[in-house]
Amino acid sequence: MTDDIFNGGGSLDNAFFTAKRSLKRHATGGNVLIGTTLLALIVANIPGVNELYTDFWTQEIRLQVGSFNIFSHGGHPMSMLQFINDAMMALFFFTIGLEIKREVLVGELSSIRQALLPIIAAVGGMIIPVGIYMALSAGTDYMSGAAIPMATDIAFTLGILGMLGSRVPVSLKIFLTTLAVVDDIGGIIVIAVFYSSHIEVSFLLYALGLLAMLFLGSKLMIQSKIFYLVIGTGVWYLFLNSGIHPTIAGVLVAFCIPSTPVLPPKNYIKTIRTQIAYFNSADDESLDKRSILTKAQMDHLKEIESASDMVISPLQDLEDSLHPIVNYIIIPVFAFANAGILLWHLDPSSVFSGIGLAVIAGLVVGKFLGIFLFSWGAIKLNLAPMPEHTDFKMLAGVAVLGGIGFTVSLFIASLTFDGTTAEGLNMLNNAKLGILVGSLLAGAIGYGILHQTLPSKTTGS
Repeated sequence: MTDDIFNGGGSLDNAFFTAKRSLKRHATGGNVLIGTTLLALIVANIPGVNELYTDFWTQEIRLQVGSFNIFSHGGHPMSMLQFINDAMMALFFFTIGLEIKREVLVGELSSIRQALLPIIAAVGGMIIPVGIYMALSAGTDYMSGAAIPMATDIAFTLGILGMLGSRVPVSLKIFLTTLAVVDDIGGIIVIAVFYSSHIEVSFLLYALGLLAMLFLGSKLMIQSKIFYLVIGTGVWYLFLNSGIHPTIAGVLVAFCIPSTPVLPPKNYIKTIRTQIAYFNSADDESLDKRSILTKAQMDHLKEIESASDMVISPLQDLEDSLHPIVNYIIIPVFAFANAGILLWHLDPSSVFSGIGLAVIAGLVVGKFLGIFLFSWGAIKLNLAPMPEHTDFKMLAGVAVLGGIGFTVSLFIASLTFDGTTAEGLNMLNNAKLGILVGSLLAGAIGYGILHQTLPSKTTGS
């Protein structure tokens, strides 16, 4: 949204640093996600308990002042499930927007040469699965779910790579992370284009006005995070009621967050040195005790604290602050609410036919063919280099792991099929079952391939 998203660049060191932090966060979050998914499946299939589980998500939720309820859609209060999928997931997509902007500025997407291979692989990993799904669902009422197998779940895939430890070259992890980011961009575009309807122009114009205010604030170097979050909440509410899916608001607001700190790092270092210089060896004995600081000492330390706040851009600060909330609360809650399938109501053969088969084929076969063949072609045509310390066998393993769709696949499935009708709920449950089985197969097969093909020792970064 802001012009600076397309400016600047970053060194390879910056790319590795930001990627390694992201890898650590997502891999840890993947363990929590697996646990909540299993818990949802167990709770949803315990007689008596499953009714409480199902009814809970239909409860209305309100944040109301007078007659105005911010958690309302079309004048009606949101259910708990709608709140999770439309409000909490908007924050998830907000962090994706922050990550995309950072990657463009200082990460893997800041260099065309670095980014080209995962971009090409991601495009293949979206086109082929959608094509396979459409071929298997032609002429059916579930053909509208063609976008379900196009996503790659970064938390689960990196969690599996984490199980292989230091045997996995860092370059391969960065390839997969960047591929997943590009996948997210594709998912965002699909949601914006295909899941928006009955556009209310007046709400949309007001939302664009608020976005323009955020854009102006970024240009004027307003650093207050409260400014962007409060106005961003208004943008979300207007998108929610305009007919455009509200998660798109999260991405657009993220693009408006300033990426430039108030205080240049050089000045920050100078400030620290100046303030620390006031503390000399004569202070060591008194400072070693847990005593109250003098006013002068407090002033010097507050100068350092203030400088520390100003050297970190709002973009980096928000991304760093929100990732634990997203990884350990929002995504697990989303999985717990959406992964609960009444397995004993489903025909086991549905996995091998209909929508379940289309989803599984798209995730397991389509993702592998798309990612691997497009990567192979790009490398053979010298459009992009092979990631360091890797070969085509390792790329094949990662390509299979790309079939772990889960979070975004479940999200798109919930947008595609109406769970309030018997027919829609049946298709939704079959789609969810396909996503779970397909993701499990992709994870197991991908792990097996990488376990056989990776070196026994670390190959370096």
